[in-house]
Amino acid sequence: FVQNNKKGYAVLELLFYLALLAILTLVVINAMIIMSRSFQETVVYSHLMQGGSIMERITREIKQADDVSLISDTNLILNTTNDLGEDMDLEFLLVGSDLQLLEEGVLVGNLNTPDIDVTSLSFSFITTPQGKAVRVLLSISSVNDSLGRVYDFYDTIVLRGRY
Repeated sequence: FVQNNKKGYAVLELLFYLALLAILTLVVINAMIIMSRSFQETVVYSHLMQGGSIMERITREIKQADDVSLISDTNLILNTTNDLGEDMDLEFLLVGSDLQLLEEGVLVGNLNTPDIDVTSLSFSFITTPQGKAVRVLLSISSVNDSLGRVYDFYDTIVLRGRY
């Protein structure tokens, strides 16, 4: 009668389990890297959507304006009326990488968040026998975008006044 008193693992078993653990670790680390990149892309695209909101605000204010008081590449002053029917000036001004909104020369706030840089802004006035319009070109980039992509928005808006 022979008794086998071997306890523990053989070297081959240890190598197998170490290789399995290494493969599982690589899979988990790769999945985490992919999730991190996906999250960064989601942040960049959310900033792009905010750029669309900026353009929508500019469009809405130009449509409701009665006339344009001053227009340059980075500055637009609109003659409009407030909710009480009083005349007022509304200004869009690019200062550095911030697009500021001013009412009667008083800063209301920035239209872009600190995570968004306005890389360029251009206003141009169009006059035809049928009416007046403003062409707006807006370029933004996300501070969080490691690729440094720039997104362009543009529109031509007809001044309609209050309707």
